[in-house]
Amino acid sequence: MRLAPLLVLLWCARVSAEPELLNASYDPTRELYQEVNVAFARAWRAKTRQQVTVHQSHTGSGKQARAVIDGLEADVVTLALSYDIDAIAEKGKGLVDPAWRKRLPNRSTPYTSTIVFVVRRGNPQKIADWSDLIRPGTVVIAPNPKTSGGARWAYLAAYGWALRQLGDDAKATDFIVQLYKRVPVLDSGARGSATTFAQRRMGHVLLAWENEAELLRREFARDGLEIVRPSTSILAEPPVALVDQNVDRHGTRALAQAYLEFLYTEEGQALAAKHHFRPIDPAVLAAHAEDLPAMTLFSIDEVFGGWKQAQARHFADGGVFDRIYTGGR
Repeated sequence: MRLAPLLVLLWCARVSAEPELLNASYDPTRELYQEVNVAFARAWRAKTRQQVTVHQSHTGSGKQARAVIDGLEADVVTLALSYDIDAIAEKGKGLVDPAWRKRLPNRSTPYTSTIVFVVRRGNPQKIADWSDLIRPGTVVIAPNPKTSGGARWAYLAAYGWALRQLGDDAKATDFIVQLYKRVPVLDSGARGSATTFAQRRMGHVLLAWENEAELLRREFARDGLEIVRPSTSILAEPPVALVDQNVDRHGTRALAQAYLEFLYTEEGQALAAKHHFRPIDPAVLAAHAEDLPAMTLFSIDEVFGGWKQAQARHFADGGVFDRIYTGGR
């Protein structure tokens, strides 16, 4: 049986159409994924002779998760924290398989990061560690933990340091109260806080992702911004996952899986290091030790019992952050 001419044309158009992916990510990964997308497309074309286009979407990690739940047609999510992907799995009615962590190495975390300080030329406030952030007159710039994954990592880095140094939750909470009293504006995402600090020139110190700090230092070289790595910080683990319903609807499952697996290749790991994320490949990390020096880091599991407990206690409506920021205890 011969196909009608219109059906033949439609079938040919479908076969020849160049595949596309949408990566829904968080603020500070723009530059990383711009380069990853080009490299992956090149590798995919060499393997399959097929041209692929990867589109990017960026905002605060929590806002991005809600956007996917509400219908953003992302094929993959590369977010700031596992809690946000869990939220998509729980609230998205099958959008993401609840067992998403088991699909890729290192619990689906291809690189890590941490929280550091960015200060102005010469570090006039002499900020060296977390305790210096609450000295009289110090103005701190940080994003909103209710909307930004990076902000939640920063909050927990500060709280975890205080808990270990001061010995109990009450004293750690007092430290966090003092810290956020010194934050004049809470931007919705990490990139917004970087803009507030570097372009609007507000504050003495910025709490930032390590990669964002390096980007600012280069971009605003004339201003002489400096990076201060505190005595201890948190091991931030930004995870990645397929959005199952979307890849099946788009017919992009194999392509999207290959895209995420590319992040674990030697080339993908080198790109992560180039953009100042910490690759999980020890050899690649060692090759970039000068730019990514060893730090004393604690995990969210060992100090807070994991993201589910940390979220419920600190960031849920009525949690510790709400109470301290509105003046209640």
